[in-house]
Amino acid sequence: MEETISLKELFTTMKKRIKLLIILPMIAVVVSGLVSYLVLTPIYQSSTQILVNQSKTDMQNLTQADLRTNIELINTYNVIMKSPAILDKVIAELDLNRSYGALNSSVTVGSAQNSQVVAITVQDEDPVMAAQIANTIASVFQREIVNIMNVDNVSILSEAQPSSGPVKPNPTLNMAIAFVVGLMTAAGLAFLLEYLDTTIKTEQDIESVLGLPVIGAVSQMEEVTLKQPKKNRKKVS
Repeated sequence: MEETISLKELFTTMKKRIKLLIILPMIAVVVSGLVSYLVLTPIYQSSTQILVNQSKTDMQNLTQADLRTNIELINTYNVIMKSPAILDKVIAELDLNRSYGALNSSVTVGSAQNSQVVAITVQDEDPVMAAQIANTIASVFQREIVNIMNVDNVSILSEAQPSSGPVKPNPTLNMAIAFVVGLMTAAGLAFLLEYLDTTIKTEQDIESVLGLPVIGAVSQMEEVTLKQPKKNRKKVS
């Protein structure tokens, strides 16, 4: 019984604050859309792939141990690719007006599980620049790894191409999140206002506050204007 009453009170409170539950999420969606389209800077992403093989090894005679060695080597290569030894040369070749830390934060290096293919992904405000940075990192790494580790086992599989559309911000996702957050905020505000409202408005409020049954109520009466009858006047002839 208590659960039924609590659910009834829940829906009653939501019904009383229905305007708040509609307006606040709509405002959140509009603000999120304006920020996503007009304020946030679009970010583009481009990727290139390189292949890591065992040097001086016949591909037909590769063993499981060789493949494990390649995968372990890739973990080392991933660190080297984001090191100053590589990225500083990329900054110099492209004449980038940014620091090593700024470039490092925009570069992601990773490979699929048990794969010898490494993906170099770059995010930038300029789609063409993102592709150039990714391709330059791959070429500089392929050239410098010969001197760093005395190996020549890196091949470029595919070059990065400029992206046709930004990867972020995602206005649709942002507005959906804003709607959910706005709805949750409106619901919380509605219950807070209901909790702070201590005025007694109905017979149920009296019973719940005083713990006494209501034995009578005075209904609201509408004001009625009584029309005065006209007196018949006798005409004097």
